[in-house]
Amino acid sequence: MAKPNNGLITETNAQYYSGSQTFEAPIVNSTITTTFNTDLIFGNSDPTTPGYNLNNFRLYISPLGLPGTFVEYTSAYTVVDNVITLSVAPQSNEWFVVQLLSEYGGEYGDRDAFGDTVENNYGGYAYTTLEDVITNFMIGYVGAGKLIPSAKTTDVMFFAKRGLQEFSYDTLKSIRSQELTVSPNLGVVLPQDYVNYVNVSWIDNQGVKHIIYPTTLTTNPYETPSQDRQGIPIQDNAEENINTTSLTEERWAKNDLKEINDAQSNLTGMLLSDGLGYPGMYGDNYLGQRYGLQPETSQINGWFTINERTGKMSFSSDLAGRIIVLEYISDGLGYDADMKIPKLAEEALYAHISHAIIASRINQPEYVVQRLRRERSAKLRNAKIRLSNIKLNEFVQIARGKSKWIKY
Repeated sequence: MAKPNNGLITETNAQYYSGSQTFEAPIVNSTITTTFNTDLIFGNSDPTTPGYNLNNFRLYISPLGLPGTFVEYTSAYTVVDNVITLSVAPQSNEWFVVQLLSEYGGEYGDRDAFGDTVENNYGGYAYTTLEDVITNFMIGYVGAGKLIPSAKTTDVMFFAKRGLQEFSYDTLKSIRSQELTVSPNLGVVLPQDYVNYVNVSWIDNQGVKHIIYPTTLTTNPYETPSQDRQGIPIQDNAEENINTTSLTEERWAKNDLKEINDAQSNLTGMLLSDGLGYPGMYGDNYLGQRYGLQPETSQINGWFTINERTGKMSFSSDLAGRIIVLEYISDGLGYDADMKIPKLAEEALYAHISHAIIASRINQPEYVVQRLRRERSAKLRNAKIRLSNIKLNEFVQIARGKSKWIKY
């Protein structure tokens, strides 16, 4: 493949696939300017200091530039804006290689540049940054003779971020996931960038996931004030209510699935029998599995609730110690690396910003506002269709099962 030549691709094959960039001798002005899509993170150049582990790269040197001759560079250097400045002027024949941290350790020195910096850059061409969206919008949509004659960059930035938030909830591929273990206290802390959950599952020994459903059988009280004999909350010396532990949560933590099914079904006679009117003929084997079934309790995967008071997910007692996977959505603004937009939805974000700017201004013709609103809606719909990733051959494969009738 051709080297970068002013197109949208700015990395060489070696930079993208192996995370390495080679600098041939001689090195001018003792500076090495890297051109990775990933910014260099620099802590310290001395491998013996703790700050060295903060680096997301390794620097290697060779007197020949041949494979197998590179060793790690241990002299002092600094990094500013992806430019490495060497404290010692290199020899005219010395080659350098900058290797980003990789899962396999790279191909230079002792091959110990372990990390995930290279892998985090894979697939990045499918996205554009929020900064690029704002810059492109100012160039293409704002100016003399255009629908938006003038606009502040801060305004465009605000509406772009709001658009990214709204798109993240139901359009963009913003689903995140964490693998966690349910602690003995049956709680799991909500992720730092959590907005809402998508799925919660526990994982069995074969790696198969089993969906855990939310329950309406219990609740997590937001406040648990201590009361006197008259039922009035008691205050401490700071005149604040004294909170106690929740009895509701304690009882839920000690529950038994069989007892819950029994209480919810509330079945007697025929409903718990073998159909002949003799209750309990088969013991508890059919409890909750025959007539009078309650859908919310007709599964054995356990339940969870969202505890707003503690900022945790609370699980039923049968899930203690299990591995779970929490899939959730964020707003796309939690971290700088999150602020990227799929190119399939880029045009929809431009339409969102245009409508938001015009709609927020006074004395704008209503027909223009409505036109932009319809345009935003249409482009957002197109983005959803594109991002749904429906492939014709996959759909045809599913449709081949049309002969399998599903009866209701």
